[in-house]
Amino acid sequence: MAERAAIALGSNLGAREALLARARDAIAALPLTRVLAGSAVAETAPLGPVPQGPYLNQMLLVETTLEPRALLEALLAIERANGRVRGERWGPRTLDCDIVLYGGRTVNEPGLTIPHAELPNRDFWLRELAELHVPVPDP
Repeated sequence: MAERAAIALGSNLGAREALLARARDAIAALPLTRVLAGSAVAETAPLGPVPQGPYLNQMLLVETTLEPRALLEALLAIERANGRVRGERWGPRTLDCDIVLYGGRTVNEPGLTIPHAELPNRDFWLRELAELHVPVPDP
């Protein structure tokens, strides 16, 4: 059965707008997945202790029959294909693709937490979800 998932995109290195566009296209091309809507792209200040430039962010609402782990693996492959190198935590990145919500599911596995653990701390995600009319679960 298809589930709706909210996927956060972010970029603060390179051609940020082009990277977000490539991510949107790659997600739309995933098997058993279709993009239903996207929030406006917004520029936000970086979070965390590492000095870096501002991010461009966007939230996508997708419908998918991929299980959460399979969706995560596909998103990680999209990140790698767009130059993402995992280095310093909270550091700058060409592309970040995070599963924020997946239907009404709660997942707590190594490397995968749904709802995303940082959801309550990221006002821009909350605004983007509201723009897409996606209800946010209580923490």
